[in-house]
Amino acid sequence: MRNQILNAINQIRPNLQADGGDVELVDVSEDGVVKVRLTGACRGCPMSQMTLKMGIEKFLKKEVPEVKEVVSVA
Repeated sequence: MRNQILNAINQIRPNLQADGGDVELVDVSEDGVVKVRLTGACRGCPMSQMTLKMGIEKFLKKEVPEVKEVVSVA
């Protein structure tokens, strides 16, 4: 599952990088919780939670159905 998630993140990464941000995979739990770290402009952006939930999480759930939730860690 980790490789599928990495592939999906690599598909959406150019969109984040276009705005000066990025995302990196930190951990994937067995119960489907994906931990990511938002970096660059995404880290301090007031819209980062929306990007995380409506962008990254939605896309990962579509690409990897085993994903239950995506959370951001510092």
